[in-house]
Amino acid sequence: MNPTTGPRQGLYARFFARYYDRVQAEYEKHLAERKRELFAGVTGTIVEIGAGTGANLKYLPSDCSWIGIEPNPYMHESLRERARAAGIEPEILTGAASAIEVDDGAADIVIATLVLCSVPNVNNVLAEIQRILRPGGRFLFIEHVAASRGSALRVVQHVTMPAWYLFGHGCRINRDTGAAIRSAGFGSCHIGDFRVPRPAAAPWVSPHIAGQAVR
Repeated sequence: MNPTTGPRQGLYARFFARYYDRVQAEYEKHLAERKRELFAGVTGTIVEIGAGTGANLKYLPSDCSWIGIEPNPYMHESLRERARAAGIEPEILTGAASAIEVDDGAADIVIATLVLCSVPNVNNVLAEIQRILRPGGRFLFIEHVAASRGSALRVVQHVTMPAWYLFGHGCRINRDTGAAIRSAGFGSCHIGDFRVPRPAAAPWVSPHIAGQAVR
């Protein structure tokens, strides 16, 4: 069963929201400088997919128009608090990333960090991102991804995936997200690879990508 659906959805979502920040604390410290660089100069209408508890808001300008897509309602209070601490008036939507309630071409920037691993169909979400971006708009992302084919770590990811999927709220640690972004049809795409070491990330989620794709 997908942990995001079914009769235990509310309990699981509440638990996930309550402990998410504690679990991610070291990870966010490690990624802070990378996020500052990636989000430097963003402006206009920013749509963030899977906004979580608002870890990215402190890197965004206070005069932006920010729309957060977050299906877990138990994260919304933290989102509002962090948005207002950053001087941002938030608009929070609970719909799916595969059907974003934003008009065609309305976004200057779309952000996704640690999101594309958990969506049911990554290609549908990437198509939605392109739909809502204006021509020349940018998709900015940081995602953990599948290890190199043939590597021992790739085997570990496959073995670990079923348990991690349940623990990680539907996270697929063996998804080749970089390949999906490259083949999604953006006008241009730049992706860099890096690793997040322990204790910030477990070895099977250490391979990461970061970059931007332009519509």
